[in-house]
Order: sequence, then structure tokens, then C-alpha cells
Amino acid sequence: MLTDWLVDTARHAGHAAQATSVPGVAQRTGATTYYVEIYPVPLADCGGRQPVFGLNPLPGRLDALVSSELLETGRQIANGMVSRDHTLLISSSARTYTTAEKMAMGDGRAADDGLLALVRQHSRAHHVVDMARMTREAGTVVSAVMLGCIAASGLLPMSRRDYESVIGASGPSAQASLRGFAMAYEAIERQRQQAQYVDTVWRPPAQEPLQPDRQRALPAEAQDLPASALAMVRLGHERLVEYQDAAYAAQYLQRLQRLHAAELQADPSDEHQGAIVREMARWLALWMAFDDVVRVADLKSRRSRTTRVQQEVKAGEADLLKVYDHFKPGVPELAGLLPQGMATRLIAWDQRRVQRGLKPWAMPLKIATHSVSGFLALRFMASLKRLRRRGSRFALEQSLIERWLTRVEACTREHWALGHEIALCGQLIKGYGSTNERGKENLLHIIDHLAPASATSTASAAERAKAVRAARQAALTDEAGKALDQVLVGHGAPARPLKAQPIHWIKRPQRTAHQPG
Repeated sequence: MLTDWLVDTARHAGHAAQATSVPGVAQRTGATTYYVEIYPVPLADCGGRQPVFGLNPLPGRLDALVSSELLETGRQIANGMVSRDHTLLISSSARTYTTAEKMAMGDGRAADDGLLALVRQHSRAHHVVDMARMTREAGTVVSAVMLGCIAASGLLPMSRRDYESVIGASGPSAQASLRGFAMAYEAIERQRQQAQYVDTVWRPPAQEPLQPDRQRALPAEAQDLPASALAMVRLGHERLVEYQDAAYAAQYLQRLQRLHAAELQADPSDEHQGAIVREMARWLALWMAFDDVVRVADLKSRRSRTTRVQQEVKAGEADLLKVYDHFKPGVPELAGLLPQGMATRLIAWDQRRVQRGLKPWAMPLKIATHSVSGFLALRFMASLKRLRRRGSRFALEQSLIERWLTRVEACTREHWALGHEIALCGQLIKGYGSTNERGKENLLHIIDHLAPASATSTASAAERAKAVRAARQAALTDEAGKALDQVLVGHGAPARPLKAQPIHWIKRPQRTAHQPG
């Protein structure tokens, strides 16, 4: 669509234009690349001669590169398509995370700072704007936003009216496309004006400090925590107030105070600027706000979720939108809300089923969230957070959290680096279901066998810190756990215990005489 618009705009303004495309073979192994050439002199001034165009771009000779995704911009730069002396680079700051980034057990995201540095380093001029946000707000497609960026850059010899006249003839969605075009045009225009001002006075314009989002004030007991951790502490505190209540968030701050006291003892000169408290503020909040059926129901029935779905499908005010949510809660999810005694009996019943060769019990549900009954069902489940504290899952999670906190606190007092490495093990807790259970098992095995001093081991605290770091990195790189077991054994710790798995025997079907062997 963007290519067609560019060619139509150029021809509308009296210029010769040609477009070609090079299709990719699959996601991320080669995105489709569109190449447009526009002759800068109007055909009326060419004396009847026609320009000769190329079929594909030449590396380093592009006048402009336009991309709607930041990592894709970096990929084109790596392919050598741009040059610092010749290329105007226009890119979106938004990211669509690749499969490889999302599959990483740890934080596999490519750093935006490095990609932005590439953009600055390999372009004569550049414009970076959030095209995804503009697309959502305008209710259009990203092609309209990209066209507005190109028009405002001043690179091509066409006026804004030429672009808008082509969009206006493109169909019933023209108004939304024009809105997206205008938003992008104005954003790039502002950037160009700022750049011109810098060139004129040779100093950057005074920047107003960023206004933080509306935030709840932290309680007084949090003010003693390290300044470097307060931003993360505030996010964690707000998350837990929303997740449960103010008392639960206060317990979060009390736990951080314990760790802060231990870190002050290990690092009285504040050489590390409260790094342990900062890391624990992140991972502790995530663990304390563990996902359960109550949390899922709450998130699914929020107004913000409905608004997001409407924006994603571009539903108008007169459109009828139906949303169906599929759930399959099993015995562990339901038992988590029950008191310990009832939960134990229910789980034992399900385990006996599995031992008899049956599948674990589960209840497939399809809930029409858009209906009154479906919405009320979700809100009822969300209201059960008052019972969460009495459930077996809550008690189990708190006991495991305390084991981790106690180990971090004790090891921090012994050796700062050891405490820091155990704090970082909090990133092993992620996901839900079997992934979450495996992460907790790995964390507990590491802190029980590698972190504490042992009568049978002469390893120093610094050596134990290195062992914990190696085990954590192995657990994050290998989901099966073989690399973790090798690291554990290599540092004198036992491998993780084997877990019993049921064996399902399947009867081979009888062959009849006419069936081939």
C-alpha cells in the first residue's frame, strides 16, 4: 500500500516513478523489501525523454530507508543498505519482539539503545517516531503513518497536497489514513524544526524534565531504601496494592527493609548503590503477584483490556464486537483457592486418577466476555481475591518466598556478591503452570546446595557466588535442565532429583487380513 501511494503521488505530481519488491521467505529470515525510484525532475521538463530506472537497491546508495520496526531497521543497516554520507533513515521506535527474543528463558530482548545508536551512526539524518502508537490512535494502517513521515522529511519533490489527494481517493478508510498521515507529518515536522534550531544556535534546546505518570505516594518506611531502587520499589508497591491490598504491599516493603539492613552491613560505604535491594524490588514484586485464577479473571474483565481489544480489531462505535475467552482450569488452579486440608485431598484424588492412566482433571470453559453473564462470571472470580490469603497456593508461595529471602539476607551479610547472585536468581521464577513450578524448583535447589557454606566443602563465599551465577545462567539457557545439572555436579552439588512420570501403555490395534503389513 505504501509503495502504491508513493508511486501514485509521484505520478500525480508529474514525476516518473517505478517500484519493485523483493519478497522474503519467512518471518525474520527476510522481510519483503519494497524499492521505489522517483525521478526528481518533472517529465514535462525532460524534453520528451524517459528516465531509466533500476530494479533493485544498491548497497550504500539509498537516499532514504523507511522501516516500521526498529530491529528490522537494524537488520537493513547490517545488510549495508545505508551510508552515513548519503541516507536519510526513518524508523519506528516500536518493537515487535522476535520469536527468538520471546523464547529466551531470561530477558532475551535486543537493547533499543544499541539499535538507536546504529541509526545515528549510519545515517546522514534520521527521524525516529513511535509509528505503532500513531497507527493505533488514528485507527489506520502503518502505511499511512510511514507515508506521512516520508512526506514531512522533505526528501521527495512532492507537496503535502499531492500525498493527501492520493490518500483521499483510496476508499472508505481514507479519513483514518489521513489522520495517521497528519500525525506522522506533524511529528517529523517538529523534529526537523528542532534540528534546524540546533544547527542555528549550535546547542541543544533546553529540555523539560519528563513528567512521571500518575503515581501513588510511597509510604514513609520506603523513603529509607536506596535512591537507585525507589523507581522499581514504587512500581512493585503499586502492583501489589492492585493485586491484593495495602497490607500486602506493606509486607513487600518490610521485606525490602530487611534486605536493605543486610546490604548496609555488607556494603556500608554504598559502593554498589543498593543493587541487591534494587534487584529484589523487581523480582520480589513479580513473585508476590503470582498468577492464579483470580488474577487472570481480573485482567480479562478490565475496561483497559476491552479498550485494547477494540483498538486491535479497529472496531467502530456502530460495530458489534464479541469476545470469547477460553479457559481450562485444572485441579492445581482450583485447589490453590481452597484451605490446605481440602486442597491436599483434592490434589491426592487427581494424582490417583493419573496413576490409573487417566489424564489430569480439567474443565474446558468458553466464556462470552462480551455478555452480561460472562462478564459477571469473570468479575465474581476476580472478587475472590479476598479469599486468596486463606488458600493453599498463597501459603505455599509465601513460604517459598521466605526461604529465598532468608537465604539472600544471610548470604548478603556473609558476602555482598553472594547475596547479589542469589537475588538475581529471582528471574528464574516466570510463567505459569509447569514452567513456573520448574523455575521454583531450580531456584530452591541452587540456594539450598550452592549458596550455603557446607561442612564438606571448602569453597569460599566468592567461589560460591561464581557457582550460583553459573547455575543461574545455565538454568536460563536450557529449559530441559541438562546444563544446570552439569553445573551443579561440577561444583560438588547433587543434580536435581528425578521426578516420577506416568507411563501410558497404548494397545496396538488389531490388523485385519486385508490391511497391509
